[in-house]
Amino acid sequence: MVKIGISASFLHADPERPVFKGMTLQYIEQNMAHWLMQREALAFMIPSPDGHTRRDGSRVTLDAYAEVLDGLVLMGGSDVCPETYGEAPLRPEWSGDRIRDEYEIGLLNAFMARGKPVLGVCRGAQLINVAMGGTLWQDLGAQVPYALNHRNWAIYEANCHATAIAPGTALAKLYGDHLLVKTNSIHHQAVKDLGRNLVVEAWSEPDRIVEALRWTGPSYVFAVQWHPEFHPPGDNSYIDDTPILDDFLATAMRHKDAAFAL
Repeated sequence: MVKIGISASFLHADPERPVFKGMTLQYIEQNMAHWLMQREALAFMIPSPDGHTRRDGSRVTLDAYAEVLDGLVLMGGSDVCPETYGEAPLRPEWSGDRIRDEYEIGLLNAFMARGKPVLGVCRGAQLINVAMGGTLWQDLGAQVPYALNHRNWAIYEANCHATAIAPGTALAKLYGDHLLVKTNSIHHQAVKDLGRNLVVEAWSEPDRIVEALRWTGPSYVFAVQWHPEFHPPGDNSYIDDTPILDDFLATAMRHKDAAFAL
């Protein structure tokens, strides 16, 4: 089995919270772990080694996790902080989580340095773009008038749109002739300026917001804007995300086998 690390989401210290009052919580969303585990991958949350605690602090680094795990998933969650890509937040509620940004960029760099595969989901796609020097739309509704409604809190993961897979891309090779698919949409930020050495492999229709991107470097770094872990199993109206999962896990296994053979 391959061992896949999942980046943590953060609930920062809040003295008003009734549970773990004043403590920082790190967690993963259950659907993401189960999406990986359907293929017998071992899923591990990677806690951040930074942050104030009542103890002496962590002696374990992100590099140590990248050394022992076979792949990384950067999962969804809070906004990327505009300051991470050189902008000021246009509204206070779009300030995002810069602490998480720095933690996940550190994770991304650690896994890329070892040539281990990275899969980004939703925020993960945006984070990869920013880490490569790209920028984001802070809010599609405010900044891109022609954009579809990419986030509807009332129906959440049931919000969806058509997504076009770019012909000739690595993603297109996984799907053959099925290049117009249906995906969910749970985001209000999105890729604006594309980062270095990234290519777009899918976009929403008809507004052409980036829905999938890939690094053109020597190792596997791929990301989707939708949430594959939220698509209802057995509903054939949505894209079948298992080819993406299998491709990611197969890459992790190949890297593991190659390292074992040395």
